Amino acid sequence: MKQPDLPDIGNKKDVAEHRLQVAQEDFHAAKLLLEANSYRGANNRAYYAIFHAVSAVLALEGIAFKKHKDTLAYFNKNYVAAELFPREMGRKIVKAEEIRHASDYDTFYIASKEDTVWQIETADKLIQLVAEYCRNKQKEC
Repeated sequence: MKQPDLPDIGNKKDVAEHRLQVAQEDFHAAKLLLEANSYRGANNRAYYAIFHAVSAVLALEGIAFKKHKDTLAYFNKNYVAAELFPREMGRKIVKAEEIRHASDYDTFYIASKEDTVWQIETADKLIQLVAEYCRNKQKEC
């Protein structure tokens, strides 16, 4: 079924807020999956919380990429390397993507509770940093 043509509504700030909300929803789902000992699913949702948080930052610039690796590379180059976000967070984002990829695609990967807790903690910290960044950025507008 063809999707109807919808007019573009909202601005960069609206898109950023929406993506941050999606990140928070994914984060909440990751915590629920962790409580249910569903580590593979929790890793997936925590990674997507990270991805959507990064996408929220890029939305303020009006930038979006089709591939996750391009999104993360741009963020690391233009925000982490520029020290707008901690360098440690850039390394954690790369590791989070590796964990998610292994959880989703490696047949014999066994997701551990420790990796999953780490993944969720990383998502939590990044969401907090992104929310603060977006608040500060909007004050400049």
